[in-house]
Amino acid sequence: MERSHIGNDMNRFERRPGIPGEAEIEFLDGDFRIVKPGAYVRCAVTQEPIPIDELRYWDVDSQEAYASTQARLERLGVKVKL
Repeated sequence: MERSHIGNDMNRFERRPGIPGEAEIEFLDGDFRIVKPGAYVRCAVTQEPIPIDELRYWDVDSQEAYASTQARLERLGVKVKL
């Protein structure tokens, strides 16, 4: 699917402070592209908001963000003992 964009391409090193709400992100290998600017994305497992500048874990194939490695493992069905 081709997406049209008008100068809104950002990567994880660029910041736009003060944009409230949930962002829409295209997850890439080792990077991501902000499709719709916002302050955060939601963890696919816990539903907790993840600030864009703290986003570290995602899955390219499922296009999902994760708040932690534990959340990612849980999504994969791996039991984690703490």
